[in-house]
Amino acid sequence: MQGVGFRPFVYRLAREMGLGGWVVNSPHGVVVEAEGPSDILRSFVLRLAQEKPPRASIHSLEFSFLDPVGHPAFAIRKSEAGGPPTALVLPDIATCPDCLAEVLDSADRRHRYPFTNCVNCGPRFSIVQALPYDRPNTTMAGFALCATCRAEYADPSDRRFHAQPTACPACGPHLEWWDTEGRLLADRDEALRAAAAAIRRGRIVAVKGLGGFHLMADARNEEAVRRLRARKHREEKPFALMYPSLGLLRTHCSITALEERLLDSPEAPIVLLRRGQAAIAPSVAPGNPYLGAMLPYTPLHHLLLGDLGFPVVATSGNLADEPICTDEREALDRLGGIAEMFLVHNRPIARHVDDSIARVLLDRELVLRRARGYAPLPVLLREAAPPVLAVGAHLKNTVAVTAGRAAFLSQHIGDLETLEATQAFERVIQSFERLYQVRPDIVACDAHPDYASTRYAIARNSAPLRVQHHQAHVLACMAENDLPGPLLGVSWDGTGYGLDGTVWGGEFFRVTEAGFERFAHLYPFRLPGGEQAVREPRRAALGLLVECLGETGLGREDLPPVAAFPVAERALLHRMLVRGINSPLTSSAGRLFDGMAALLGLRLTTAFEGQAAMALEWCADEARTDEVYPFPVAAAGPPHLVDWRPMLHAVLADLAAGTPTALIAGKFHNSLAESILAVAQLAGEAKVVLTGGCFQNRILTERTVHRLAAAGFAPYWHQRVPPNDGGIALGQILAAARAAWANPDSSP
Repeated sequence: MQGVGFRPFVYRLAREMGLGGWVVNSPHGVVVEAEGPSDILRSFVLRLAQEKPPRASIHSLEFSFLDPVGHPAFAIRKSEAGGPPTALVLPDIATCPDCLAEVLDSADRRHRYPFTNCVNCGPRFSIVQALPYDRPNTTMAGFALCATCRAEYADPSDRRFHAQPTACPACGPHLEWWDTEGRLLADRDEALRAAAAAIRRGRIVAVKGLGGFHLMADARNEEAVRRLRARKHREEKPFALMYPSLGLLRTHCSITALEERLLDSPEAPIVLLRRGQAAIAPSVAPGNPYLGAMLPYTPLHHLLLGDLGFPVVATSGNLADEPICTDEREALDRLGGIAEMFLVHNRPIARHVDDSIARVLLDRELVLRRARGYAPLPVLLREAAPPVLAVGAHLKNTVAVTAGRAAFLSQHIGDLETLEATQAFERVIQSFERLYQVRPDIVACDAHPDYASTRYAIARNSAPLRVQHHQAHVLACMAENDLPGPLLGVSWDGTGYGLDGTVWGGEFFRVTEAGFERFAHLYPFRLPGGEQAVREPRRAALGLLVECLGETGLGREDLPPVAAFPVAERALLHRMLVRGINSPLTSSAGRLFDGMAALLGLRLTTAFEGQAAMALEWCADEARTDEVYPFPVAAAGPPHLVDWRPMLHAVLADLAAGTPTALIAGKFHNSLAESILAVAQLAGEAKVVLTGGCFQNRILTERTVHRLAAAGFAPYWHQRVPPNDGGIALGQILAAARAAWANPDSSP
């Protein structure tokens, strides 16, 4: 892995052990030639693995013995070029304690310097333009090192030895403070102090950081937060927060030891935390029992938040459905209607990298958005794959490429709903193909014909490999957990293009080395209005009621989703449902969650994806029950039907009896877990994979894992690859690889 100080480590170790030779970076990784007595060489190989730098990851260590050539000493050679790169580019790394101490030390030459870094921290992926990872191949190429920095860079005993982004106030990037016309008002530390003062006064400030811009505002100032929401066109979706310290964050949220470790990790993601008596504006996260919070991860953020002493909203610098801004001139244009001032710098950003989002689930991290700190680390496949480009899904898009066994998954790109987002998607593909010098033999895409990513794949290759959406989810989880078949894959999400022309989303697959069998699925129902039902859970509820009760279901004015529609509109919706007019059939677990949330009166319409299901999860969190509703699995099949209708009858009876909403929500989650166990017992496969956006739900995932494990199954779920559509590209990669492994002699 390049960018972790591995060559300096090898150099120091070889010198300590009295060995001659050299170490060099190549596009394929680190190559070492060491000369000395054979017993010392064997010890040297062992110590390489045992004492490697903390951020280094050795995926393969191969060695052989050669005839001696008489190396007089050990040296670091200039990096080699040539051949397709397979070495790993490290993600951007949060500020290390040593660098932070220097930044805060008034006697240090880097005091209050916001671009301080060393070999153990700082920018990597956001600045690298080509491999090998050397300064001329980064956006730091334009900053010539001063004599003092050059001496540190050349000193093997210094922690800045060959730290490619290293700089200081005399030779490195600097800050500037602009108004909305781009006029320079202050620079360097004065710019930083001006930004802090503006935020303190309630202004919205666009701050250029590591992988793009943040829009920052005082998180305690309700008027400022409301103004930011209105300008950003973000109605209710929670804003991320940045806190100056872990100590202050502890006073606002309940934090476990695992969450604390994740917050303070080199990845430094946004972590979903249960809120306490947080003294923040209500509009930061309306009605949400969780806050998405992170700690400063660059010296710039440490200094700004340290000057402020209170939490700020730190949301991505973009409009809804657009990519994050990375260039200051572009930001003036795109963010000029949102931000009131701009804190910028002159270090170019090679590629946009959003903040990652994670939560702790079942005593380990679950990444929900994979970007800074995680991308572009690869997932290693079981065998080498041909060159593949996977273009991912339409929502929460990521892309991926292969190089040998490595599947490199991109940073989060976002929803491909706008021209700007589609252009960013194409730039990431070009960047990845250039960085890893991939010329794909295979282009893999979703089976949905109308996805922007699918259209791009067809333009690249008239016959791309089309991978069914939910099968790709299962394959992504298999790849992350290094699992071969046979197994049972449970793939639950909102919507996906089904192979039978219906909308899938509550799928069970039996997976073997030969392929997929749709073993079971949730009982289908219709969605009146199609896509409109995604934004209106009340419509999903009507589909459930008509499927279960017929026309009488729409006469239940005691139910919130029925009462929400005028009588005349209900009659129209009933005709649509009965005749199948603009009312597609779906087996979607996500829409089942939506319908249940509407029936309980939790959400009738939504402002962002997953809002209704989140409300149902939070409601269930208040219940402490092991009770379940009937949720039978039909014996006939495959595919076996997992019938939610008896459950719905029981829910309606509970509602009529005045059963507390939280208890109903808890029983609903329990019932879903039991239905998964029932299908697993019917399938008889020991390994069960849980994937898809529904398994972002902590209660569903935890209860399902516990029930499966208690019954003797081996459950697997995601950790560093999102269960949502952010993992689809990885699943498409494995689909292409499996096809190649099954037919090694076939041409692409």
